[in-house]
Amino acid sequence: MRFALIDQITELEAGKAIKAVKNVSLAEEYLQDHFPGFAVLPGVMMLETMVQAGAWLIRYTDDFEHSTILLKQARALKFNNFVTPGQTLTVDLKVHKQSDGEYTMKASGAVGDIPTVSARLTLDCFNLADRDPHLAKNDERIRTHMRDLFGQIRADAR
Repeated sequence: MRFALIDQITELEAGKAIKAVKNVSLAEEYLQDHFPGFAVLPGVMMLETMVQAGAWLIRYTDDFEHSTILLKQARALKFNNFVTPGQTLTVDLKVHKQSDGEYTMKASGAVGDIPTVSARLTLDCFNLADRDPHLAKNDERIRTHMRDLFGQIRADAR
């Protein structure tokens, strides 16, 4: 199963903000057991959707300089409502602080006007070669793949 949760980036301002959507479909394998008879997007997937959107903002801002972007910290994480199949989760992230390989962002998600999730996220970005020079080719392969995927999900790139 592909683990790219962002279906489309609808707004993007380098170094400042991103808005992206995740369309929830009953065909997603993890919904079969979460929960039987009442399928809902797991909270961890709502969080991951916000993390992936933040990673796209960082990639765009830094011109795909880093191959790896990971969640370092999630603070003040709140789940407010369920997201069910057939609904669209729209996530909105704004950069709060950026310093030396770290971005802190205020993140929120909603279905229409109904808030579903919010958090303050800190994402760490780096290259694998920074830790092991033998991995430089992997960095380039990952960056190339991410550039290609970005062209597919960015609304104004189509």
